[in-house]
Amino acid sequence: MSVLSGKKILLGVTAGIAAYKTAFLVRLFVKAGAEVKVILTPAAREFVTPLTLSTLSKNPVISSFTQEEDDNGLWNNHVDLGLWADLMLIAPATANTLSKMATGNSDNFLLATYLSAKCPVYFAPAMDLDMFRHPSTKKSFETLVSFGNIMIPATSGELASGLYGEGRMAEPDDIVEFIENDILSNLPLRGKKVLITAGPTYEAIDPVRFIGNHSSGKMGYELAAAAYRAGAEVTLISGPTHLQNPIEGIQLIRVHSAQEMYEAAIEHFDSMDAAIAAAAVSDYRPKHLASQKIKKADENLNMELERTPDVLASLGKRKKHQVLVGFALETENEHENALGKLDRKNLDFIVLNSLNDKGAGFKSETNKISILYRNGKRSDFGLKSKKEVAGDILNELIELMNE
Repeated sequence: MSVLSGKKILLGVTAGIAAYKTAFLVRLFVKAGAEVKVILTPAAREFVTPLTLSTLSKNPVISSFTQEEDDNGLWNNHVDLGLWADLMLIAPATANTLSKMATGNSDNFLLATYLSAKCPVYFAPAMDLDMFRHPSTKKSFETLVSFGNIMIPATSGELASGLYGEGRMAEPDDIVEFIENDILSNLPLRGKKVLITAGPTYEAIDPVRFIGNHSSGKMGYELAAAAYRAGAEVTLISGPTHLQNPIEGIQLIRVHSAQEMYEAAIEHFDSMDAAIAAAAVSDYRPKHLASQKIKKADENLNMELERTPDVLASLGKRKKHQVLVGFALETENEHENALGKLDRKNLDFIVLNSLNDKGAGFKSETNKISILYRNGKRSDFGLKSKKEVAGDILNELIELMNE
């Protein structure tokens, strides 16, 4: 799966003959799983039609501050669009547009959006040989790179003028590959292996009944997705849940019981760089499993329980180079109980949440956590979506792994 999957890409198209290649470029981005929105400069409409790019991107194409067909003058918000994007690409980037970008000359919607963008900005120059070599153009390149923009090198070849030389826009396939490689090179967990456990475990009583808990697995699945997006090779061991694999590239191992989760975690842990145990593993299971459905008979049913394997403690004992993170879901004496678990299970840090906090815990789309360290450090976070919480936990993990 491409690292562009799920990315929001803003493509700016300027008035150069290479604009015809942007139809192929949009198609490649969409095929990679990205959402694409396109901005055309007014003059670029002479080289490629909005209809073509809107059809391929499945989004309206914008080229001005207002909708021309709207008598009420509906405004296109360049600020919102600049903030929407995960990355912006200007291709082809003509000498004229590059000069305006370098000097902050905002005379069209594309340039206004560029100046509002907070995401990485790539540009793929396209112009004739003499223009490409002109000192003013080279100055624009240098200035834009100094701003933090990323230049996709032009190639040499036959140019629209009939000359042969440098200034030809990189081919769409090469542009996509360049952006993918650049993103991968900057991912903080690239080359790292991360193990995540998620969801509940079910401990069978008989063929139709079990002991379980209310964990939905959402927190663990969000952590797996966040680790993958950060560049890690992710193994997700999941108890029973209706959730689907969040990203195709994640290795998903489905288990049911605490014993199965223990075996899968032990099998994979030694090769990992980090592990986050977000699963709510059952502490007890029936000592004797009935081979047939237990029939209703007496008023009371007595059942002998035994301890299940302690997955997290076992990983803590095996830990060598790994960073190990656990969770503590508490209802009383939260801080003290979490610190005790942190120490007993040889964790690097523990994520504490309390069922006393509204919006936290099982079956919720949100969570409220504190992160506790052995040295007494504590980080408290407000109520957030579980996706945002996963990002906070991953940031802590990355910082610790980089020490």
